[in-house]
This record gives sequence, structure tokens and C-alpha cells, in this order.
Amino acid sequence: MKWGRIAVEGRPLRVELRGGELVDERGTRHALSGAQFLPPVMPPNFYAAGLNFRAHIEWANTRGGNYKVPEQADIGYRSNNALIGSGAEIVIPADSKGPVEYEGELVAVIGREAKNLSEANALDCVAGYTLGNDVSERSWQKSDRTLWRAKNSDTFKPMGPFVVSGIDPMNQTIEVRINGRTVSSYSTRGMIFGVAHYLERMSRYLTLQQGDVVWFGCDGPTLPALKPGDLVEVVNDAIGVLANRVVREALPTKP
Repeated sequence: MKWGRIAVEGRPLRVELRGGELVDERGTRHALSGAQFLPPVMPPNFYAAGLNFRAHIEWANTRGGNYKVPEQADIGYRSNNALIGSGAEIVIPADSKGPVEYEGELVAVIGREAKNLSEANALDCVAGYTLGNDVSERSWQKSDRTLWRAKNSDTFKPMGPFVVSGIDPMNQTIEVRINGRTVSSYSTRGMIFGVAHYLERMSRYLTLQQGDVVWFGCDGPTLPALKPGDLVEVVNDAIGVLANRVVREALPTKP
């Protein structure tokens, strides 16, 4: 099953993709073309793995980083204010010095409350998987201790377009395209810590809630930097295409 959310006359509607059309809970059909996609869920809790691919760590260290391969699965937090759907604009703040870069990621959507999972049963609590673009302002990432702007500025977390169940999260190819050109492609098999391991470890200490999302990091370089006018797409054969245009916030006018 492939489902998501769209806005119709200002109201959010959950829809399923059936035969090239979007069908809501009342059976009303909506055209796929021109649909205003929302994030598939607005999560109670928004979790994100940081360094979860070796090639991404190695690349970050070539740019002056001093990152080590983590010895255990650690999780961070993101903010819902940054979430947007496919088709919405990524807005680079007016005072951003950049670079602003993409990070195409696999995202798990939790389907039921879960606590004290084992790795063997951890995936049973997942409703499905979607795509995320962990847009990052790198100069702020160096200066902001909590990454509050670098990772959580408004519009910096596109997610969607659909949630898909029944796929193997550890055997997916995540591709990123900018203006139609592939700039990144990697397999989730390269995760340092897998999806089930993360969920098992997290659930020892916190209760996973229905609708929570967990983003699992990206691999390799995240170049070129995004610039106004770019169309950035995160692509997976099973889930679809998460597409967003980049714009820059206008400088405030002086009175």
C-alpha cells in the first residue's frame, strides 16, 4: 500500500495511490497531477540518526571535520516546523552564508506504540517507509551547538511523497537528482547500524509512538550545494520522488 496526505480546500486528507489516482477515505478520487502534497505524517516525535554511513563520515572529515565512526547507535531530534511536503519550496534564509546542502534519506514511520523491542521484532512496529531530505546549512552546523538553525530552519525537512509498506529497509537505493542530474546514489545496506538495531536500542529508553518518524542518515558527499532555482529530488523506486524547488528568502526591507 502507498499512502500520503494532500491538502484540499485547506483541509488535510489522507489518500492512497491507486491506479495513478489519489483516493481519499471517502472514496473520492483526486488527480495526482497538481496535488498539493503535505508531509505524510506530522510526527509526535521526530528522530534522526546522525553519522550512520562510513563514506559520509570520511567525506565530512576531508572538509575539516573531526568525526569518528560511532561505537553505538545514537539518535538526535528534529523539529516539526521544518517539515514540508513534496512540491513545496525549500527557503534558504536571507542571512545564510552557506553552503546549504541536501541529504537524501530513508525514513521509517512508526505504526503503533512500542517499547522494549528486540531486533527480531523491531520492524513489526513500522507502518512503512518514506523519503526525507535533511537540508543542512553547513556554516551554521559548525557554529550552532544544538543545530537548531542548521537542521531545523523552516522548510529544511521535506518528507514524502508517500509511505510504502512491505519493503526491505536494508535493501533500498536512495538517489538524489539536482535539475535532473544524478548527484548521489547509495544503498541502505551501507548503514553502520541498521533500522531494526536503531529501533531496538531506542525502545529500551523511550516509547515509540504511532506516527513517530526516524530518519536514517545519508552516504557519501552531498554536493553540489543547493542554489536558488534548483529542483532537488530524492528518489526511490518503491516510494517515489520527493521533489522541491529551492528559493532564497528576500532580505527584509528597511522602513
